[in-house]
Amino acid sequence: MNKLILSLFLIFFSLKSTVAHELNPARLIINETELNSYQVNWRFPSNVLTKPGSVVFPENCKETISSFPKIEGKYQVQSSSLLCQLDLRNQEITVKGLTRMTDGLITIEFSDGGKFEGLVSVNNPKLLIPGESNLYPTNYFWLGLQHLLSGIDHLIFVLGLIFIVVGFKTLIKTITAFTLAHSITLALSVTKTVQLPQSSAEALIALTLIYLALEIGEGRRYARTPWVLAFGFGLLHGFGFAGALSEIGFSESSLFYSMLFFNLGIEAGQLIVLPFFIGLVWSLNKLKSTEFIYRFSSYLVGGISCFWILERVGNIILS
Repeated sequence: MNKLILSLFLIFFSLKSTVAHELNPARLIINETELNSYQVNWRFPSNVLTKPGSVVFPENCKETISSFPKIEGKYQVQSSSLLCQLDLRNQEITVKGLTRMTDGLITIEFSDGGKFEGLVSVNNPKLLIPGESNLYPTNYFWLGLQHLLSGIDHLIFVLGLIFIVVGFKTLIKTITAFTLAHSITLALSVTKTVQLPQSSAEALIALTLIYLALEIGEGRRYARTPWVLAFGFGLLHGFGFAGALSEIGFSESSLFYSMLFFNLGIEAGQLIVLPFFIGLVWSLNKLKSTEFIYRFSSYLVGGISCFWILERVGNIILS
């Protein structure tokens, strides 16, 4: 029993540390108002421990700061104007101060209707703006993928579903229902048809994990309708995905494609982890101490979820 408590304690705090690292990409939005004259909006995560990042424009450009940095949600925001002697196309922009958990999404809209979006990272902080516009915001795919793989609460929910489902076909139906549900609320929320505050969505997501932990602890296995549970809770998780996409930001002109690629990235992330999760649960079910494993998993998921609820409700009260 003491070993169980110690194991729970160690895993709990290791996961607590992990979930503290959310997907918070920096955002650089550049709009050309007239030939070679641009308005710049720079958004950098305010919860990053290092000093705020900065942007280095081409030498033929002169930047004039038009507002002091201010905090908007999780971001420090600053506006400026940029006057260049040459077109930004075929020139290079560098973003400094990025971290392993903070990529940078750059969006440039030109006055002639051209548009470009690119992604920079701590390993590749420089971005060469091509001469031709890119038609689709495919970088949102990678942001969606990163969000899923770094969202421990979403991953735990998917893993928990596998614990309570009986049969491969039933599992496919269950995961499909979860995917369909969060896709629906992602679309409804991003288009502002139905919205739920991000903090409330995160608290409710933690609540779904507590329910799942209870189901695992009681050893319940669903052979017929687990997809109903997955669909209902998937609707809540969709609001969480929508909140992440809204915080990243997107251009209204490419709303549909930004949402589409972001969602495809999430689905790709699920497809990546599913084989590992299925193999893990299958292996655990082959062990003799199945009851102990399910009880241990229930305590672990339940304990972490209770912490998340307290933390997230506390954030709601203090905000």
